[in-house]
Amino acid sequence: MFALMAGKCSTLKVVERDYACTSVAFSHSPGGRSGFTIPLNDPEDDTHIITFSGESGKRKQDSQYELAIDRMLLKSKDRPKIDGLPVPSVEPSTGTCKQIGNFAAQQVSSISCSATDANGRKYELQFESDGSPIQVKMIRAADPDMEAPRVNVLATHIEQIKCRQMADAAGVLPRDRTAFILKCMDE
Repeated sequence: MFALMAGKCSTLKVVERDYACTSVAFSHSPGGRSGFTIPLNDPEDDTHIITFSGESGKRKQDSQYELAIDRMLLKSKDRPKIDGLPVPSVEPSTGTCKQIGNFAAQQVSSISCSATDANGRKYELQFESDGSPIQVKMIRAADPDMEAPRVNVLATHIEQIKCRQMADAAGVLPRDRTAFILKCMDE
């Protein structure tokens, strides 16, 4: 999942230096790693990007999400490049990000993050949304070997739901329901 939020940073400190920002992106990978990525408004470096990254995200309430940070990812013009893009420096870190709002409702009001890396350098973010709906995208691998089984499972599940609805409409008794559904799915 990838979500892009517009707004402004009232605080954005990277190792005691202040920056500005106008957007934050949230990503969650299938492996469970999540991150809040911030492109810095740095006039000296148009590739300056930081990411607060962790694996232990928890929804505290419907409108509150918390991510334990275990590393900072730092990209800049001074980093080595692969395919023209800077490879991030990975800094083991500890900290927390808190998000107020809900991706499903496409509304996030604020994000605050604070982390310290193994060398004692501090990173701090306070972001407020401008109120516009966030852009949420689900990104899937284009690997057909991965897609075909998922499509088959989904088709079977849809067929099962249709057969359940037919059993309800026909007034099938609970004791006969499983046999009815299995026969329906075989047809």
